Amino acid sequence: MSDAGKCPVDHAALAPPPDKCPVDHTTRSSWATLLPSSPPDPHSHPNGAPASLPLDRETSSIPKTDGGNWVYPSQAQFYAAMARKNHDPQPSDMQVIVPIHNAVNERAWMEVMKWEAGQGGDRCGGVKLVSFKGRPKELSPRARWRTLLGYSPPFDRHDWIVDRCGTRIRYVIDFYTGRATGPAANNLSFYLDARPALDGWDGAKMRIERFWERCVGKLWSSPAPPERAQTRP
Repeated sequence: MSDAGKCPVDHAALAPPPDKCPVDHTTRSSWATLLPSSPPDPHSHPNGAPASLPLDRETSSIPKTDGGNWVYPSQAQFYAAMARKNHDPQPSDMQVIVPIHNAVNERAWMEVMKWEAGQGGDRCGGVKLVSFKGRPKELSPRARWRTLLGYSPPFDRHDWIVDRCGTRIRYVIDFYTGRATGPAANNLSFYLDARPALDGWDGAKMRIERFWERCVGKLWSSPAPPERAQTRP
């Protein structure tokens, strides 16, 4: 299998080589603990994984800095990684866990792209993901504030580094879980709070612009006060 089918990131460097996975495995992120620390032989099952589990890996929509897109782990890889962490995985659960993991990360990238819209990344072929780091034990300032207000804390936090035409921007993503309402009330739902970090001018500028757009939008959408009825003398 070519390098494009391997899990591609260096855990210690910002710019990842093409033969490792983009997760910082020194942290105990809810997602990172499920990912293998090194890619197994793509033609054989990882140690401990049942032969019935697929080896197929889904290619994400998230572009890499060195070309191509990131590739998610297979069901067999997930199972083997969970077994190594003593999570007592069940083979039948993999067909649910893996799609959820992939879908949540796709949603996270969509949220990042909403922020990046109109920021000029299209001039150089689009914004690309450099790396991400799980920081589940470190509440972001916003998550800490929401917790003080009585909301449940996020079950995970990621810091994503993206490249926009040579400019590196860090995004903070808090992952919350809940339950959907209506016909799908028994299904899990996820809420992602993604925003650029306030550790640079680009992030601060985008946050200010978003705040201003929301304020102006509310002003324009506010209904006009009713006119007073004039009484004739």
